[in-house]
Amino acid sequence: MAIIQFPDPRTASPEGIVAIGGDLHPESVLAAYRQGIFPWPVEKLPLLWFSPAERGVLDFAELHVPRSLRHAPARRHLTFSLDRDFPAVIRACADTPRPGQHGTWITPAVVTAYCRLHEMGIVHSVEAWRGGVLVGGAYGVDVDGAFAAESMFHRHPNASKLALLHLIGHLRSRGLDWLDVQTLTPHMGRLGARLVPRESFLERLTRTRARGLRLFAPRPGAA
Repeated sequence: MAIIQFPDPRTASPEGIVAIGGDLHPESVLAAYRQGIFPWPVEKLPLLWFSPAERGVLDFAELHVPRSLRHAPARRHLTFSLDRDFPAVIRACADTPRPGQHGTWITPAVVTAYCRLHEMGIVHSVEAWRGGVLVGGAYGVDVDGAFAAESMFHRHPNASKLALLHLIGHLRSRGLDWLDVQTLTPHMGRLGARLVPRESFLERLTRTRARGLRLFAPRPGAA
């Protein structure tokens, strides 16, 4: 598997496509995120790599937690963890139906690649538990101290939203002050996320990576 040499993301097509083809070799995936690019498999097409003209970001200083979520009954019944069961989280995200979306971009190849990246200490998960049962969670990529959120799922009301807030609290405690959410969903918009131009996002990513933040403890035996 050859590591992909990506072009400057500023050369992306109007649709945000930076490159076409290649595979999900861990070093290629990490190289992409370091340049503000992410893979998005599309059925029956070669692998697509994106850097959209506008990027969704959530500044923690602008985080808005709706009252309904602050006082959600689930808060009293759920416990949260980090990296306790990453494979279960990504598989649950893959199996979760999305409104207006047929199938999932989280293909078996994505699951395999991101599980490997998790073993390398690059991809991380947050889990929500109720009575020892996994009922929600999210995962994302640690890009040298910046963090790109990838996907969420829930099997209990508000479980994924509360898991995300737990993750944000952890990232804040490690010195991070924003989150890459890639595309702006209604839920992320309600939390205070907004779209920024690609150039602004890339500059912010570079500045954050230069800070050298350690967002997670090293995994034992991480390669």
